[in-house]
Amino acid sequence: MNDFGRVLIYIGIVLVIAGLLWQVGGRFLSLGRLPGDVVVERENFRFYFPIVTSIILSIVLSLIFWIISSFRS
Repeated sequence: MNDFGRVLIYIGIVLVIAGLLWQVGGRFLSLGRLPGDVVVERENFRFYFPIVTSIILSIVLSLIFWIISSFRS
């Protein structure tokens, strides 16, 4: 199998795992509404910027890709 095929398989596995974690973990961790996420609400305006959620997802995805790359070499 060529390298591109392996990359697509790894991406698919990561997306499936992330989807499962999102469904299960979202209920318990309330991912997306963490302390530190910025929410500004006005009468006709709502601004939501999930900075802490973005940082946590970045760390988790970096670890997943690091683990995958360590198996590859």
